[in-house]
Amino acid sequence: MWGAFPPRNLWWLAVLGLALLYAALAVGRPRARVGALCGLVFGLCFWLPLLPWIGVYVGPLPWIALAVALSLYGAAFGAIAAVTMRLPAAPVWFAVCWIAVEWARSSFPFGGFPWGATAFGQVGSPLLPVAALGGVPLLGLAVALTAAGAAEIVRLAARGAGSWSARMRPVAVAAICLLAGPVVAAVMWPSVHDADRPGPASSRITVAAVQGNVPRLGLDFASQRRAVLDNHVRETLRLADAIRAGRVARPDVVLWPENASDIDPLENDDAATEITAASQAVAAPILVGTLILNADGRPTNTVLVWDGDRGPVGRYDKHIVQPFGEYLPWRSFFRHFSSYADQAGNFRPGTGPSVLQVPVDGREQPVPIGVSTCWEIAFDRSPRTAVDEGAQLLYVPTNNATFGRTQMTYQQLAMSQVRAVETGRSVVVAATTGVSAVVAPDGHLQQRSGFFTPAVLTADLTLRTDTTPAVRLGVGPQAVIVVIAVAGFLVALARRTRLRKRLRRDPRADGDSPDLTAEEIDDTPHP
Repeated sequence: MWGAFPPRNLWWLAVLGLALLYAALAVGRPRARVGALCGLVFGLCFWLPLLPWIGVYVGPLPWIALAVALSLYGAAFGAIAAVTMRLPAAPVWFAVCWIAVEWARSSFPFGGFPWGATAFGQVGSPLLPVAALGGVPLLGLAVALTAAGAAEIVRLAARGAGSWSARMRPVAVAAICLLAGPVVAAVMWPSVHDADRPGPASSRITVAAVQGNVPRLGLDFASQRRAVLDNHVRETLRLADAIRAGRVARPDVVLWPENASDIDPLENDDAATEITAASQAVAAPILVGTLILNADGRPTNTVLVWDGDRGPVGRYDKHIVQPFGEYLPWRSFFRHFSSYADQAGNFRPGTGPSVLQVPVDGREQPVPIGVSTCWEIAFDRSPRTAVDEGAQLLYVPTNNATFGRTQMTYQQLAMSQVRAVETGRSVVVAATTGVSAVVAPDGHLQQRSGFFTPAVLTADLTLRTDTTPAVRLGVGPQAVIVVIAVAGFLVALARRTRLRKRLRRDPRADGDSPDLTAEEIDDTPHP
């Protein structure tokens, strides 16, 4: 499963990994506690190698603690699936339970941890177009169904017991599960492919993403804030030189990353002057990632629309702030475990629209650009809400300087690629240190920068106004999957309880249980 995720991107390993997990939970019908152990081991083997970047500057304790905590969701899945898979159509129950537990992990506690969702390991997969139909949950379901269907067919073939008529139904169910995802992906592929076609000139804008880089890596990047601002101004002025020389087209808007100016330009005249000069040099507004100290004494992670002639004309405050980074839940408790705990911020989550209205020369109406700042791109509701509010382009400002030269950046970039397919929008990632990128609506990378080097990416992008089924359906697919999983688990528990009561009355009650198979009775411990 780990191998499916960036930077390896061996998407098919997710299918293989889940197929092996299905086999562990299906062969011999293990009890719930054995299923929990299987899920726990699976979780540890996935999360420990996926998240070492967590501890790159703060030591291994936070990394290991988070990996173990996330693995407990794997244990919960194993126990739930071991019970629920005793119902007919075991591959279906495996898949819906998998996505239901993913939803729980992505929601609780502290807002959840959606990083590592199955769908984010499917960049380059032929199943990727499923995201346009039902988003990340339905794409994850397609992967789990494909894996479980394949594993069940192999299991049934290996058993070879019983008449063909008795095996025909489970084989048919497994085959449907195996083929459902690829069939849906094939149906959605034309619309995903069409979203990548350039529109008329009137629907296109030129965008520049500036990656200024930082003087050095580490948790003290904030102490370098003036140098980081100067770097982004310098690269923007170089872009202006290239425009005057005719080497690149003048952009309609320039995108800076998160923390490009951690000096508040609303309070600091020097920072405001520099940003104004850069905007005037390129004759385009700049979207500036900055920190704003508010009247209540708490900062917000903010993007300002900065016009060279009028100054700030729009503002977005990050809605979903990151626990243990931008704020510390249970501060008095967690400070006992790490000396770095008090370095966590006290950021206030923003409110209001997820879309910035950006004035563009030659257009009567401003261009609506949706913003998902760094951590937010992992959450389904962030890009979906932006598109619901009219976003025609998605912008992901991010700062990965605190995670060093790790796989974290590539994992986050994969999320933007999946979101592009899910929403049918081009996505521009602007990073302080890399990797900045321009993502087409079909998920492929049109351009990308290198790691830890100054760079400017320019692209002519089509503004999209249509919406994908995934955006229109919203949380619907996920809610249906969760309800089905909960209902199936409760039914399986009820059947198990009823079976045990019958066996207590008569341990030889095989003939008195026409609705229960001999296999189910044999697997239940007799008193």
